[in-house]
Amino acid sequence: MQNARITLYPTQQRMQMRVAGILLADSNNTLELHEHGYLPRHYFPREDVQMDLLTVSETTTYCPFKGCAGYFSLAERRDIAWSYDGPIEGMEAIAGRVAFYEKVSE
Repeated sequence: MQNARITLYPTQQRMQMRVAGILLADSNNTLELHEHGYLPRHYFPREDVQMDLLTVSETTTYCPFKGCAGYFSLAERRDIAWSYDGPIEGMEAIAGRVAFYEKVSE
């Protein structure tokens, strides 16, 4: 899936996200999002993320290419992850998935 600025690549390679040594996500079903001018990000299905360890942040942002994002924190580590619950038309594939600022490990 792609638009003029964003390309999505489904991956079946195992990806993990650890923050402060805590395994927060482990999946064979991420979407790798490439956006012009930014590093690629993996969007994890929520069922593969330890959502019980994350708290909803008050932070929200708006991207004209993806929509409104809500953020999550891990204890004192604020806004380490984000999700688009209602992305704009054409970006429905990332709806409800979670991306992280930290580097994903393979």
